[in-house]
Amino acid sequence: MLDVPLDSWYAWFGLSLASLALVGAVAGLPTTPPPNATDAAETVDRVAAAEYDATAEHPLDAASVRLGTRRISLRNDAGTAHATFGFGPVTPVPTGDSPLRAVLHGAPPERVFESKAAFQQAIVDARVESDTATWRDVDRTLIVRRTSWEGVDVVLVDA
Repeated sequence: MLDVPLDSWYAWFGLSLASLALVGAVAGLPTTPPPNATDAAETVDRVAAAEYDATAEHPLDAASVRLGTRRISLRNDAGTAHATFGFGPVTPVPTGDSPLRAVLHGAPPERVFESKAAFQQAIVDARVESDTATWRDVDRTLIVRRTSWEGVDVVLVDA
């Protein structure tokens, strides 16, 4: 017979080490799934494709977000996910006190900006700033708003 007798100390020692290795491998697995960037991008696309002014919110399952004019990236403990917008470019709202933030949250652009040119310049500046976008913490849902003023159409996005 070629079987190892289970009353041998080295057999029990080997089984103990194998059990510890298995527990260590299971403990190293992430407890949450990676964030779903595709659903967030689809929410942005639905608003961007609308013919009229529209607003949408999408809950994010991420700890950090990076918004660009053509893509969104989400990150949490389980990994990072990226998705590209089908309609674009969109305008990520800059962090801090920006007049575009008031427009994103429902204020008409004509009440926030002095002229159509000032509105256009704020959009251009926000898009240029998003070229060097860094990761920022997510403290709420993704908010998307499509609005227009005197022929200037824009899709504003913030998280």
